[in-house]
Amino acid sequence: MITVVGSINLDLIANVERLPAPGETVPGSTFRTAPGGKGANQALAAARAGGKVRMVGAVGKDAFAAEALALLATGKVDLDGVREAAAATGVALIFVDGKGENVIVVVAGANGTVLPGDLAKADFRQGDVVLLQHEVPLETVETALASARAAGARSILNTAPFRPEAAYLLAMADHVVANETEFDLYADALGLAGGGREERMRAFAVQTGRTIVVTLGGDGVIAVEGGRLLRVPALKVTPVDTVGAGDTFCGYLAAGLSEGLPLEPSLARAAAAGSLACTRNGAQPSIPLRAEVEAALGT
Repeated sequence: MITVVGSINLDLIANVERLPAPGETVPGSTFRTAPGGKGANQALAAARAGGKVRMVGAVGKDAFAAEALALLATGKVDLDGVREAAAATGVALIFVDGKGENVIVVVAGANGTVLPGDLAKADFRQGDVVLLQHEVPLETVETALASARAAGARSILNTAPFRPEAAYLLAMADHVVANETEFDLYADALGLAGGGREERMRAFAVQTGRTIVVTLGGDGVIAVEGGRLLRVPALKVTPVDTVGAGDTFCGYLAAGLSEGLPLEPSLARAAAAGSLACTRNGAQPSIPLRAEVEAALGT
């Protein structure tokens, strides 16, 4: 079982010719909504990778809740751990200009009410995989990491978004997944020794005994497991929309590890899935099915 503890949002996306200045109103050309939230995105990716997935989170008692959960329900993600909160469903307000630049405002809403008590429905067990991010209260992330270890479950912490006060959590996870910018910031916060990124990754692995995975966009992924450095390339694609690619990677990585695959083939499959996600628009709609990933890898 893969349990994802994290955020559930509805993305509200408006396209404009140019982004407005403070106090300015500009006309928009199109508007659409799409399910989002890092937790929900990762849960759907793990399910599309073939995993048995349970989601722990919260939505509001409003009209946005059903749409935010729609693709998770279609993907057969277990939603018994998703609670209705008095707060509104979390939203991301996204403006995208004609050059593809964007500004985003995230309102946590119900995600901010996901507290340690909500983990009672998680029922972590030995051999499970627990996947977490930083879009719910950090006390909940910390409790989930400790509970997973106590139960003999394997934990994966995606360190997004960067929160300097969360640096201490990295050493609590079995696998840490960060993009290159996030890792560099956390390396500074943790005072990791070394002159370059790979040296600092090795320092983290030696210091904590944990596995560190750093995604590099189109350049693939590097990881340090024990004393071993792994490099896995991304697929060569023409990106259309990179939103959700990192979440796709995390969900597929969780599914691979849940199946008992070693780290390197799990990374290869996750990197390929993340690459394919960049070829389509939207976060959740862009997540590929397992058969598509296997076809792209030639397996």
